[in-house]
Amino acid sequence: MSAAASLGNAFAELKPAFEAAHPGASLSLNLGASGALLQQIAKGAPADVFASADQESMDTAQRRGLLAAGKRVNFASNSLVLIVPVGGKCQPANLEQLLQTACGRIAIGVPGSVPAGRYAMAALESAGLRSAIERRMIAAQNVRQALDYVARGEVDAGFVYGTDAALLRDRVRVAFTVPTPQRILYPAAPIAGSAQAALAQAFVDYLVSPGAQAVLAKYGFGKP
Repeated sequence: MSAAASLGNAFAELKPAFEAAHPGASLSLNLGASGALLQQIAKGAPADVFASADQESMDTAQRRGLLAAGKRVNFASNSLVLIVPVGGKCQPANLEQLLQTACGRIAIGVPGSVPAGRYAMAALESAGLRSAIERRMIAAQNVRQALDYVARGEVDAGFVYGTDAALLRDRVRVAFTVPTPQRILYPAAPIAGSAQAALAQAFVDYLVSPGAQAVLAKYGFGKP
């Protein structure tokens, strides 16, 4: 299973439940930035299911014929938030206040491969702040790395998903929810030509089942 890094904790809990319901099945999770996972799959890396944090990566996979036709589903939603270290000097209430001196270093996922970075850039662009904030940005290879940068106090603020911020409430604080031009939806689909096609489809179906949705909700994901 190649899945967005932000799904790591939820999928780790879903894994044993799915295996228990499918005797003999053994799931292996490959977590990372959605764009990076897409490139791995395109180059032939073994994967039976792709679960992305954005529509763009899944659209690209579909255009390249990497997905089983007609099997793609949206299974969760999320929010983008701006976090700061607990006790830090940077305390913005909105995007415009990121221009204050105390917010000198801002972690953001590399937009070319990290959906959270693309969502953040789109929000900044919409607010007319991209050029002003861009010079302060510290690149992160995935959203969990951006979270770690903020938690360790290596940056003054960072863009992550609401689900990620909730994992380290004792070390990071959500300053505000970032308005995004489009809703953040997570799609999943079996990979075309998977040697485990039936099991891959079963996992995708499982993601929208009441049991899996309850686990996703536990980790802060919304309904699709």
